[in-house]
Amino acid sequence: MVALEATSQAQIVTPLWQGPVPQSHGSTPNDIPTLTVFLPQNASGPTSAVVICPGGGYGHLSMQYEGINEAQYFQRHGVAAFVLKYRLPGDGYRHPVPLLDAQRAIRLIRSHAADWKIDPTKVGVMGFSAGGHLASTLETHFDAGDATASDAVDHQSCRPDFAVLVYPVISMKDGLTHGGSKANLLGPNPDPALVQSLSNDTQVTAQTPTTILVAAQDDHTVPIENSRLMYAALQKAGVTSALQEYPHGGHGFGFGKPASPPGWLDKVYAWLKAQSFVP
Repeated sequence: MVALEATSQAQIVTPLWQGPVPQSHGSTPNDIPTLTVFLPQNASGPTSAVVICPGGGYGHLSMQYEGINEAQYFQRHGVAAFVLKYRLPGDGYRHPVPLLDAQRAIRLIRSHAADWKIDPTKVGVMGFSAGGHLASTLETHFDAGDATASDAVDHQSCRPDFAVLVYPVISMKDGLTHGGSKANLLGPNPDPALVQSLSNDTQVTAQTPTTILVAAQDDHTVPIENSRLMYAALQKAGVTSALQEYPHGGHGFGFGKPASPPGWLDKVYAWLKAQSFVP
């Protein structure tokens, strides 16, 4: 893969795999997961990076307000941003395929850190709603890579260095989860062990990366208890973490919508800066 030149509009799209895509059912655009790349201009040295996972209930992807807008924000602040188009259950890709795509995104960025002028120790993930579930799954279900793999990208760890979870689905348990996301991702009558494994507040350990959560108290789609449970689990495990609760904002406010709590992304950025993950 050639090095990508930074542009302010940066509509550069790269597939996660060169050649056959694991567990793919075809070759249409919906069968090919990609990253849309936003590299900062005039970076003086290796930059931080963030993979952004749009929401959409595991049924569609809200690419603009939960992807591109945030990527452009990070790009303006000197951080490389990558909007992940992950495969969806409606196209035949239930768990674990979306997770496979997110893991590959982290590996791919680290493997091309020199090409893209990225610090491989500062590669994080950001997710919204169902994309927040995907991001929280990534930060609790990761591996160090496979040094024996024929594909050099797979040698890299897929553990994110930090996570930003925005009104995320965290639990797959009835009464807490977003029913549509659960049904799409796991199908009817999922194995209780799988429901437990993907209720990510139950999977937090001391190795879970630094995490900040953002949610509104008047979210009637994904109960704020999802964020509170995850924050409590992170705190119990001794993971550096924060929870920004806003009284208003509802669900799906993203970045750039009128309903967005004022300054929420600026506050996230300032917190990440205080943890030395962004410039």
